Amino acid sequence: MCGILALLGCSDDSQAKRVRVLELSRRLRHRGPDWSGIYQNGVNYLAHQRLAIIDPASGDQPLFNEDKSIVVTVNGEIYNHEELRKGLKNHKFHTGSDCDVIAHLYEEHGENFVDMLDGIFSFVLLDTRDNSFMVARDAVGVTSLYIGWGLDGSLWVSSEMKGLHEDCEHFEAFPPGHLYSSKSGGGFKQWYNPPWFSESIPSMPYEPLAIRSAFEDAVIKRLMTDVPFGVLLSGGLDSSLVASITARHLAGTKAAKRWGPQLHSFCVGLEGSPDLKAGKEVADYLGTVHHEFHFTVQDGIDAIEDVIYHVETYDVTTIRASTPMFLMSRKIKSLGVKMVLSGEGSDEIFGGYLYFHKAPNKQEFHQETCRKIKALHKYDCLRANKATSAFGLEARVPFLDKEFINTAMSLDPESKMIKPEEGRIEKWVLRRAFDDEERPYLPKHILYRQKEQFSDGVGYSWIDGLKAHAAENVNDKMMSNAAHIFPHNTPLTKEAYYYRMIFERFFPQNSARLTVPGGATVACSTAKAVEWDASWSNNMDPSGRAAIGVHLSAYDGNKVALPLPPHKAIDDMPMMMGQEVVIQT
Repeated sequence: MCGILALLGCSDDSQAKRVRVLELSRRLRHRGPDWSGIYQNGVNYLAHQRLAIIDPASGDQPLFNEDKSIVVTVNGEIYNHEELRKGLKNHKFHTGSDCDVIAHLYEEHGENFVDMLDGIFSFVLLDTRDNSFMVARDAVGVTSLYIGWGLDGSLWVSSEMKGLHEDCEHFEAFPPGHLYSSKSGGGFKQWYNPPWFSESIPSMPYEPLAIRSAFEDAVIKRLMTDVPFGVLLSGGLDSSLVASITARHLAGTKAAKRWGPQLHSFCVGLEGSPDLKAGKEVADYLGTVHHEFHFTVQDGIDAIEDVIYHVETYDVTTIRASTPMFLMSRKIKSLGVKMVLSGEGSDEIFGGYLYFHKAPNKQEFHQETCRKIKALHKYDCLRANKATSAFGLEARVPFLDKEFINTAMSLDPESKMIKPEEGRIEKWVLRRAFDDEERPYLPKHILYRQKEQFSDGVGYSWIDGLKAHAAENVNDKMMSNAAHIFPHNTPLTKEAYYYRMIFERFFPQNSARLTVPGGATVACSTAKAVEWDASWSNNMDPSGRAAIGVHLSAYDGNKVALPLPPHKAIDDMPMMMGQEVVIQT
């Protein structure tokens, strides 16, 4: 991931303005430590901090068309750039960068080319022939982007909030799947509008091999790299499938020829955590070079302020999950790795969060998955992008491939419904698609492992430790005044109050606090899904363990989790994992 910053249509073109743009761009250098670039045309400035993944030698930015009348600064990866180049035979490219196609596509198609891009991206394009510009963000917001407006009539664009929050009268998150064009009077236009966006109920029958093929394609296209890479491997279903497919297809890629055919995998957790144990087991099964990183609760607590500064949120579950990812990213980068594949997005697409057990019907189930995907840029995408970019590491997320989302969201949601009595646990359609007896992708018990949210899987004492630390720093009197101090998204717990204090210190503007979502949630649900179970309103916590009666380690004051009984056969695993194994004390 790179860092982009643009100042467009400012009040003057003085040296002071250029110095200010350079100063703000330096705040994004953690995203792109490999090179810095800036372009000025009158009162328009485009700046770039580069993380070199494709064509490290000549792909510095900003990028240009042949006569340099069109200028682009881009953060992202265009996976189909070679195919797009074939359709631009009359154009001459200056670099081998995958992003070099953008300026030339604009020459050919105007602003209507964005949907042709298969990848993740945020970019600003300046057409110096008429001083018009456009800004665009990828389909679901895998890359982070903010837009702001100055009192002098200027427009600001930045990969992170810290690049513009002091210079704008108002700023906000740039909406995913949209473009902003000066030619249309400065309004947003939605370029990504797939069938599932309407939330109408699809009816495509479930075909396991279609899901398998679509996801394998999504993983394979993300093996495009000119630098060392690896996979994040927690031992859960999603990261394990990404690792398995990568290991299976790596040998024939350009990356393998350059860096070797053996895959590197990475896992983080507290000593003895579920993820460390499961991750090592999967790594041994796949034959990866596995790197296991341990952290303590105190290590995580010490990093909280840095995490909030980099991830730019006060959302509780995002901070809980971002902290171990932040610590792991630093370790990974120290090994010389610059890109990793990760498993975000699967739970939103397939209803993998444990609260989906309580979905009353297929319509509610499907509409909740739609809401979750649309909100990803505020939660898991924001975490995966910024926690890794804090150390110049790029995270790629194959589950959020445009074509794969379209395939998976076209399924009749009846097939995704969780039915333990039929042996169907969460994400059953995905598990079944990769349940291959002849050439197994994963061991059965990993393929059917219950969902663990990342902040839980790194070790249950992590969340408990955070709550205890917050209780030491936030007293009851502070909580009694919370609604007056923080009238918007009032923190309801001491942990939330603690994070909010830190966030407000870094980003005190009202626009900043409005970028963070709020509302009731249990086990990462939307506010609407809280209505599915009346008991949840008394246990509002984003941890998966808040899914009382579902999670095998549910933390309810009246229940104690018991270990699973011995399995008579591996084939019994799906049914056993779907059973509730808690008893009243």
